[in-house]
Amino acid sequence: MHKLYVNPLPVRIWHWANAFGFVLLIATGVQMRYLDLIQVVPFRTAVVAHNWIGFVLIANFFLWLGFYLFTDKIKVYHPELSPTKYFRASFRQLQFYGYGIFKGHPNPHHMNAYRKFNALQSMSYQIIMLLVVPLQFFTGVLLWDVAHFSSMVETLGGVRVVNTVHVLIFIFFTGFIFIHSYLASLSHTPWGHFKAMITGYEEVDDEPAQ
Repeated sequence: MHKLYVNPLPVRIWHWANAFGFVLLIATGVQMRYLDLIQVVPFRTAVVAHNWIGFVLIANFFLWLGFYLFTDKIKVYHPELSPTKYFRASFRQLQFYGYGIFKGHPNPHHMNAYRKFNALQSMSYQIIMLLVVPLQFFTGVLLWDVAHFSSMVETLGGVRVVNTVHVLIFIFFTGFIFIHSYLASLSHTPWGHFKAMITGYEEVDDEPAQ
């Protein structure tokens, strides 16, 4: 067992700011949508907070994107270009999550500084960060000022369509937080990955000698 530095300080700051911001967006969004059932703060306060937190997270997203685009850390997101290798690695990882982990089998993914994510994580995070998150921000901005963006809203099918997409992604992210937290607990200890996102260092197994 040895420690590996895989989470640079900018990534750790972005991660916790993003996590905290999304929790607040979900909380304020739930109150806005279910005003008759939940009223922790005044409705107007929830709306203003939701909007400002959204813009802060948009700025945070571009800081994340800039960090990865202009440093060599972008390598952690490089996809496996061989479909055969990718699907084999994904299948092994699924077997581990669905069966092997409960039998004490070793994780088939061996982490290093430029290979932080396993095959499933790599593809999932690319879809989430490069498609789902921008789409949520885009629909949120349209709903923030429907009058100003009326032509774009109508082109996309109207407020009902834009709002439905926004809510569906909100539901997805609500579930994702729980799944992400569960998977983060699957380290050598339940708090191993959480600690790594604070200190930057992951504890990884020593690879067997060849």
